[in-house]
Amino acid sequence: MDDDPDLGGVLQAVGPRLRALRQQRGATLAQLSSATGISVSTLSRLESGGRRPTLELLLPLARAHEVPLDELVGAPPTGDPRVQLRPLQRGGRTYIPLTRRPGGLQAFKLIIPPQPRAGEPDPQVHEGYEWLYVLQGRLRLVLGEHDMVLRDGEVVEFDTRTPHWFANPTERPAEVLCLFGPQGERMHVRARPRGAA
Repeated sequence: MDDDPDLGGVLQAVGPRLRALRQQRGATLAQLSSATGISVSTLSRLESGGRRPTLELLLPLARAHEVPLDELVGAPPTGDPRVQLRPLQRGGRTYIPLTRRPGGLQAFKLIIPPQPRAGEPDPQVHEGYEWLYVLQGRLRLVLGEHDMVLRDGEVVEFDTRTPHWFANPTERPAEVLCLFGPQGERMHVRARPRGAA
């Protein structure tokens, strides 16, 4: 297997790719070492080609750089180059992932079926922070002591440790953009500076 010239070429390209990713992020070897637990000398040898990349080294680096593992190794395309979003079904709702990176802030398009007679709300709590934007339809949200209906173009954000429940109170499906920080990561909203026209 070590005699395979294609494998040798792939492995040689990993070092320069790692260096380029680190430099694009403006990180030093010491900062990357702190984030991954990999020693500075090992990181330096990986980038220079003096150390053979292994899965044990590449996994924490992919996590730190927030890229898929195949991007680190330059995996060849597997046919159709389009990102194939695989919908998830949970509780009758369809979640279409809009982000590919592991961990951190996640984005979904959420399609909620009609539930005009959803019954008594059953608020739940869990770790995280959520931001919901109604693209189309209506969304009934019970958040703590608040009970509200969001319409097209309305947004709400909340700590998911607050008891919450939502459903679609209409006869047509609702579409919602959902940003979710599983460890409580919040969205960063930039506003126009004061006095700007």
